[in-house]
Amino acid sequence: MAFPLETLHFADYPDRRSLLSALAGRIAASGAQAVVMGLPLTRDGQESLTTRQIRNITRRLQRRIPLPFYFMPEELSSGEARADLRAAGCPAHKVRAVLDQQAAVRILDSFLALPPHMRRNA
Repeated sequence: MAFPLETLHFADYPDRRSLLSALAGRIAASGAQAVVMGLPLTRDGQESLTTRQIRNITRRLQRRIPLPFYFMPEELSSGEARADLRAAGCPAHKVRAVLDQQAAVRILDSFLALPPHMRRNA
């Protein structure tokens, strides 16, 4: 079962290296068996600057964490997450604070529902 831990905000760290260190520490402390990275593709399935940034972050994390890494396309996850939060009665003014966490839950749930042979290694 997927559940959110916390959202790390780049603005809370002095630089990208510090953020990656914090993220790697959270992953290690969680006891995770693998890492699933949401892969933001354009509506027509193409890669964008954001996609390339996620691939770069993934490579950096892979050097720090000896776990399997996977990519999961994240199309529609934010819209689905917003609908989940509305259905759960989350007040509109609080949605923004937890939207990324719920989208991450959606991405991980989708990944876990895939048969292992359909999962995309990073």
